[in-house]
Amino acid sequence: MAEISRGTTPAPPPAAPPARILVVGGGYVGMYTALRLQHHLRSGEAEVTVVTPEPYMTYQPFLPEAAAGNISPRHVVVPLRRVLSGCKIVLGEAVSIDHARRTATLRTLGAEDEGDGTVDVTYDELVLAPGSVSRTLPVPGLAEHGIGFKTVEEAIGLRNHVIEQMDIASSTRDPALRDAALTFVFVGGGYAGVEALAELEDMARYATRYYHNLKAEDLKWILVEATGRILPEVGEEMGRYAVRELRARNIDVRLDTRLDSCEDRVAVLSDGTRFPTRTLVWTAGVKPHPVLAATDLPLNKRGRLTCTPQLGVEGADHAWAAGDAAAVPDLTAAEPGTECAPNAQHAVRQAKLLAGNILASLRGEPLQDYRHKYAGSVASLGLHKGVAHVYGRKLKGYPAWVMHRAYHLSRVPTFNRKARVLAEWTLSGLFKREIVSLGSLEHPRAEFELAAGGRKTDAAGGWKTGAAEGWNTEDTPKDTPDDPSKDR
Repeated sequence: MAEISRGTTPAPPPAAPPARILVVGGGYVGMYTALRLQHHLRSGEAEVTVVTPEPYMTYQPFLPEAAAGNISPRHVVVPLRRVLSGCKIVLGEAVSIDHARRTATLRTLGAEDEGDGTVDVTYDELVLAPGSVSRTLPVPGLAEHGIGFKTVEEAIGLRNHVIEQMDIASSTRDPALRDAALTFVFVGGGYAGVEALAELEDMARYATRYYHNLKAEDLKWILVEATGRILPEVGEEMGRYAVRELRARNIDVRLDTRLDSCEDRVAVLSDGTRFPTRTLVWTAGVKPHPVLAATDLPLNKRGRLTCTPQLGVEGADHAWAAGDAAAVPDLTAAEPGTECAPNAQHAVRQAKLLAGNILASLRGEPLQDYRHKYAGSVASLGLHKGVAHVYGRKLKGYPAWVMHRAYHLSRVPTFNRKARVLAEWTLSGLFKREIVSLGSLEHPRAEFELAAGGRKTDAAGGWKTGAAEGWNTEDTPKDTPDDPSKDR
């Protein structure tokens, strides 16, 4: 029997290692969950790792205003490394997840450069918040000519594209090319499609005053919606008002109509109409992120994770989800089996409860159910125009537009971003709109490649070589080790 010396105390048990929390996704749910954990975790209680394809969170409701030039694209995004300074940020994507082994396979930037391709990461708690991706259909020509509207890059690229098409129409002598350049087709009558079309139409109509041979009536805007209404979130009455408002601005709204083809840059609709166009914007819904199908976690028939009211994945301990990726029961709905809508209003609130339940789980405390009665929706129809259906009250026109801006200003993360957005709105009310296209940003090396005898993208999307532009690449002086001029 071992003897214990008098006056000595037994050594304290070794401290438990910190829990490893892996957050997949840096959008609404991912950022807000990590932010709340960062603020409330005790020292040494857990380590939080956020895996995200981009080093920022995009506040998507501001994408239409960024496309119209009302807000700088830098102020639509929130830098994750600054906001989540207490978390580890890994740029990459989750390829697959084996929750039974608590292992996630990631494709990171570093792993690709090293040639390994992927890297495995182990965790104790998993938060799945990868968001959603654009839902496309097998429409002929869509992959070649369609433009998405889900990221800040797509929004700014679309703005540049619209202005470039106006430049082409102003400078061409070909009436067919001019007509196609000034025809803009948007497919999808939800928030993204309606707000993007309305803001860009507003911007383009304003820009025509600076073109000597373009008028606002020359621009042709078409909205194609497969159902009988647009903006279903704001209610049927406000949806009908939105249609009337858009048509009053000479926007062709086609309800109960589908896009059958867009081959050869011709949009063919299900009613037989054909529109030669160089701009086709696809905003016809979203679908769950593909990584959800590469897990061993339960999915519902729509491909979303089946979740409990506590935001845990059903039948999988230590796995959590919210937002677009999660099918969360709506406990406030009158009809049993109703799920929360996958929108920002629920995502932000779910993220706060999700972080709280993870903390409670780590500390052995009871979990809370998610309950939030849907407050309503607001939508912008361009500058000083909007629709809203909030807490049973219906607003339209200028009051709805003010409510739209006030609501989203209150929801955009960080005081820094709120102040910058408010300052830009104030300045835009005092000065004229910016109508500059910076399309060359999408190909920043094009001019250098052209000068070096390479190739350059032209305005039509094709490639030009240096020789095609009149450069004599054979006679261009070249710096060589024997050329003394290079040292001058």
